[in-house]
Amino acid sequence: MSPVLPPNALEVISHSAEQTRRVGVRLGTLLQAGDLICLHGDLGTGKTTFVQGVARGWGAYDPVTSPTFVLINVYRRTDGGQLFHVDAYRLSGPQEAWDLDLDAYLERGPLVVEWAERIDEALPAERLDVAFTWRDDTQRDLLLTARGSHYETLLTELRRRTFGR
Repeated sequence: MSPVLPPNALEVISHSAEQTRRVGVRLGTLLQAGDLICLHGDLGTGKTTFVQGVARGWGAYDPVTSPTFVLINVYRRTDGGQLFHVDAYRLSGPQEAWDLDLDAYLERGPLVVEWAERIDEALPAERLDVAFTWRDDTQRDLLLTARGSHYETLLTELRRRTFGR
């Protein structure tokens, strides 16, 4: 019998905002400059909550808020590192993303993109996609899919740190 999910995917069922943050924390500890995390899901599914965890795990000292109206938030840590958080909800498409020069951000730090599907054409094919699905007021399903060998390694390590295997 084959597994339900392919080896490049991991499903996490979260029963609270804090659990969603904790998954983000574990991922955040693994991130380095050049890493791209693309978040997909409807409003209210936990994307910004997840980014709060990612930033905490990465070591950011800045508070995490949704960058919907400013497009890009920058979170800093004491060693001078920067984590970039983009909200593509208000972008009209890939051209606006190209105009933002997201590749320059990737050179300087990890990049997390909410509503990535709106600018997919402007994003590198190799990345970690995280799809959020709302089940009810207390449950969110997160499906993490690695695209490329670097992200498969990252996902394997996240799986090991989260589940011990």
